[in-house]
Order: sequence, then structure tokens, then C-alpha cells
Amino acid sequence: MTSVSELHPFRTHTCGELRLNNAGITARLSGWVHRKRDHGNLLFIDLRDHYGLTQVMIESDSQNFSLVESLRLESVITVTGSIEKRSQETINTELSTGEIELRIDEINIESEADLLPMQVAGDAVYPEDLRLRYRFLDLRREVVHKNIILRNNVITSIRRRMTEAGFLEFQTPILTASSPEGARDYLVPSRIHPAKFYALPQAPQIFKQLIMVSGFDKYFQIAPCFRDEDARADRSPGEFYQLDVEMSFCTQDDVFNVLEPVLGGVFEEFSQDRNVTIPPFPRIPYRESMLKYGSDKPDLRNPLIIADVTEAFRESKFGLFAKIVSEGGVVRAIPAIGAASRPRSFFDKLNDWAQNQGQGGLGYISYLDDEGHGPIARNLEMVRTDTIKDIVNLTNGDAVFFVANKDAFSAAKFAGEVRTRVCDEMKFQEKGLFKFCWITDYPMYEVDEGSGRVVFSHNPFSMPQGGMEALEAKDPLDILAYQYDIVCNGVELSSGAIRNHRPEIMYKAFEIAGYSKEFVEKQFSGLLNALKFGAPPHGGSAPGIDRMVMLLAEEPNIREVVLFPMNQQAEDLMMNAPAEITSERYQELHIKKALPRATKSN
Repeated sequence: MTSVSELHPFRTHTCGELRLNNAGITARLSGWVHRKRDHGNLLFIDLRDHYGLTQVMIESDSQNFSLVESLRLESVITVTGSIEKRSQETINTELSTGEIELRIDEINIESEADLLPMQVAGDAVYPEDLRLRYRFLDLRREVVHKNIILRNNVITSIRRRMTEAGFLEFQTPILTASSPEGARDYLVPSRIHPAKFYALPQAPQIFKQLIMVSGFDKYFQIAPCFRDEDARADRSPGEFYQLDVEMSFCTQDDVFNVLEPVLGGVFEEFSQDRNVTIPPFPRIPYRESMLKYGSDKPDLRNPLIIADVTEAFRESKFGLFAKIVSEGGVVRAIPAIGAASRPRSFFDKLNDWAQNQGQGGLGYISYLDDEGHGPIARNLEMVRTDTIKDIVNLTNGDAVFFVANKDAFSAAKFAGEVRTRVCDEMKFQEKGLFKFCWITDYPMYEVDEGSGRVVFSHNPFSMPQGGMEALEAKDPLDILAYQYDIVCNGVELSSGAIRNHRPEIMYKAFEIAGYSKEFVEKQFSGLLNALKFGAPPHGGSAPGIDRMVMLLAEEPNIREVVLFPMNQQAEDLMMNAPAEITSERYQELHIKKALPRATKSN
């Protein structure tokens, strides 16, 4: 038998390793004091490390009892002693080590903990600023700790799957040039080039295209991306990670066929018995998605389908909607299956909600006894209520809500919000599954509401469907692009596209959006020059790692799956970043300190 002096100085086993068959051996464990329970003549400690918990105990007549008794929670200790079988009534079936305990013979305090600003044990809820300031404590808590382990496992699985699919992993530059498209850059002043700045990459977009031009066939990277934009529940401020993918000589279908087994496989691997869409994933054109779901990020767990009932109200007796339709507007119908029997308060509640959203209200028709009922039905011809019933595919006992607007996009967007609200109110959403879909055929261009000019609606480096012929002959707003998003449970995981690899098409595409040839050559010279020397057709996508883990962990906020996140104001409360720099640094970087003018007090 190994003597105590021959044991490893910190541990022979982890705190999640010992089992009943280890009873009788001498073991050494190291970890954090998770919980303490004083039973008078016995004192119990749950000792925790990365791997789990083991109960250790000491009797009151032991020479080390007072030392153990004085320990604060989260102190780090090393204990040595015999492993003993617990009595039947004290077995903890919730712990993998719950059939044994360690009787302390020796103890060494590795690190004493101060009074804790927040407890690690338990599931108490703490303010976000406290959790982020003491993130190292927060990360010790069971749920957050498991989320970060899940993140590692997801990334490991992705790497394996991409490598097995023949992709090579490369790292693209972090210090690069600013991009005039997309979100706001983070800028880095250059010390040796006065008045010039690097930019942190919003995404490796141009570099991954250059990798294809360089003759590599399949590339991927777990890529850090940096964008100076506001936080949201599904978007971290400052930085995030994505699975960046690009491949040569591919069609849109090829990209889908590569990514579906990777994403579907990862979600299946970590689904914990939740169902996952089996490839091929549904492919929904953008315009169809906006009509049926009111969003280009549809949550397909919601079974409600929006319908266009514009023609049913044209020149009808329901004057409000008839007027909107006569002025070029649209009417959308959102079904509420089985809602006709709901009390009037149900409909009033939704009407009040709509008004709180800045809308005029939320009209409806209830179908009972083969007739339409409600305020709209009373002012609408029966033949029209019957037509609506058929279009929306309703039966007796169902109801339907309406959204009308002169602007089709606004009508679609609010109809999508109504669809979600009705689903939530009636608890229609399916549980325990991940539903994927591709959104395809995005418009190449749209009209900017502020300026009224034609702008890119998605990725400016995408190939227009129809190529140069479409750019020269079609109305820009009718041109579709080989652009696509992948969506899971209403969350956009990534955008992607088949790229524009022809310089003459790029010049024309940017010209339509108001950019001169000189501008394109100046801003995108690296990519443009490369395309002039022979570029393969290529395309890719970039699913977000953070969002994938957020979905798998069933967390509503992305900060719960990021190791050291910033707060909503893009501040790192633990490291005190961003921080002031010295005047010497300003001088060294050839920049001046110019703070916003303070508002004068009265």
C-alpha cells in the first residue's frame, strides 16, 4: 500500500472520481470548501473541484477539528484520509461520489478565502454587475461552470467534424484595415504610422475570400470578431466567436450540404434527448418567410402561419381596411386556433397590447356556428368572412387577428409580433426540439428609409442571381442574391453567401448602390486585385458559436455562455476596461485627448 509520504502533494483523485470500490484506501483531495455542516461531534465539508463534489468529515476529538471549523467557504484545502463507505441512510444519490466519504487525517490550507461578496453554493440570483465584477466566483457556480464546459465541447466537436469533412483551419489577421460596410469598427492607433489606424476585424470576410483565391479549397476557423455595437440578449458587445467557413467551386447547395451535418450533428450530440431537424433543412425564400412568419428569423416551433387577405377587404364595407388597401396597403391575417371560445377579455388583452406597441389596435373575427363574429365581422359581408376563413384554413371554433398597413414590410413585421404573442398566450409552441431552416433568396438591394437611395440589403460581396445581366436589365429592387441565413428556433445563427468573384460584376453592383469605381478600388483593393488574377467561384457561411451554445444550454442571455463577458455598456467590470491611458501614451500614439463637452448645469 502506498504510504502517505509517497502520495502526490495535492491529490490522488479528483473530487468527482471516488466510488464505493475505493473504500478502504488512503486518498488525498484538493479543492474548494463548497458547504459546511456542523453536527456537533461531527463536521462535514462538501469539497469541490472542477470534476465534482466529495464529502469529507472530521470528528470533534481530532486535533485538526478547530482548524477545519474555522475555515471560510471557498477556501482551498488539501485533505488526506481514508475512504469510508457511508451508512445506508446517509448515502447521497444525487452525487456520483455519494456512497463514500473521506475521513480527514491531515489537512493543509492552500489559500484562505475572504468573506464572499456572493455565494457559490446554491442557486441564489445576484445582480449582473456583481456577477461580472466577481466573474471568477460566478464561474465556480454549477450552472455557469457547466455552460463553459459545454462551450468547449461544442467547439471541439465542430473542429472534429470540419476536419473530417476535409476543411483546413487557418488563422486570419486581427490587426487589419477598417471596412466601410457593416457595423462600427474598433480602431487601434499605430505608433509607427502617425494618424493611421488598424481595425479589429468585424469578421474575416475578405481574408477568407483571399484564402480561396490563394488556391486553398476548404477553410474554417473558430474566428474572433469585433464590432462596436450595442448589446442584446443574443449578441455580446465588443466581441464574439463564429465558425467561419469558406469553400471553392461550390454552389449554394454545396454549402448547405456541408454545414447541415455539422450543425445538425453538434446539436444532436448535445441535445440531451431534444429532437433536432433531420437534414436536409427546410429552405424558405425570404419573401415567403416574411409573409408566412413576419420575420426572416422564423421560429418554426410556432405552428401559426400568417396569410395575405388583402383582396378580401378590397372595396369591402369595412371602411378602415378598404381604405388602406385602396392606397396600396396590405392586410395580414394571423390565425388563433381554438380561440373563438375564449372570453372577451382574451381579445381585449391582445388589443391593449397592440395599442401599447404603437398600433391602432388588433381587430379579429371569431368563427362559431359557421358564422363570423366580432367587430370586423359585423361590418363585413358574409361572403368575405367565409373567404377569409378559407384562405387562413380555419374551422368553427377558431379566430383570426388582422394587421393592416400601407407599408407591406411594417405589416409583415407587426404580424410576426402578433403571431408570437398569440402563440405565447395560447401556449402553442412545441417543446423539446431544435427546428432549423435556411432563409434564401434575399433581395440584393433595398431602399434606405432615411436617404431614399438604393443600398445593399445584406452582404455587398454576394453574387447577384443572374450575374451581370440581372444588374444591367432588372430593377435593382427585383434582383435577388445568392445570400442565405441559417435559423434555429427563431435565432439567426449565421449569414452566408456565394461570393461575387468577378471584378466587373463587383464594379456594377457597387455602382448601383452609389459607389464609384475609384471608391471600390480604394476601399477593397486587396480583394479586388486578387480577383483580377483568377478567382474560383466560392462561398461560405459563419454560424455564431455563442448563439449555438446559448441555444443548447437553454440560456436566454448570451453572457451566460461567455467566459468573461462585458456588461451592456461594453465594460469589463472585473478588469476595469476600457480605462484611461497616460498622457505619455497619447503622445506616443500621436493622438489627442478630446472628450465630449460636458453639459453645463443651470
